[in-house]
Amino acid sequence: MSRAQLALRVSDLEASITFHSKLFGTGPAKRRAGYANFALTEPPLKLVLIEGDPGQETRLDHLGVEVESTDQVTAATTRLREAGLATFEENDTSCCYALQDKVWVHGPGKEPWEVYVVKADADTLGTSADPSAATSSDGCCASETADAAAAPGCACGN
Repeated sequence: MSRAQLALRVSDLEASITFHSKLFGTGPAKRRAGYANFALTEPPLKLVLIEGDPGQETRLDHLGVEVESTDQVTAATTRLREAGLATFEENDTSCCYALQDKVWVHGPGKEPWEVYVVKADADTLGTSADPSAATSSDGCCASETADAAAAPGCACGN
């Protein structure tokens, strides 16, 4: 089953977890320091909450599509390239408490989108597999690289 992903950077992680637990009628599927996610089946959504700076308003971090296999990530990469989009691939990257394969593209408003598969759980927040992609000081969900509309350094998908 594929599902959409919405990753938000929030200033008060505990308040956000409480709110979203009430909104969706279920608690997070995973909680770690500065991180939580909700793996919802109805609606099919992976909601990721990433702790940001205190006092800042909640903002979009990135968007994504979680798929079931590396083959689906590879197929998406081919389809996106053939459609003329600049892609950035990360394979076997440990990021945001998950081992993932993924491909990134940017929308016309520079919003980062990823298509990714979670291959296994990881014990650490992690960083990008490509050191040039990890341009953010927070080590996760970094900003663009020089790779033609490249990607954030981390998906935070799991």
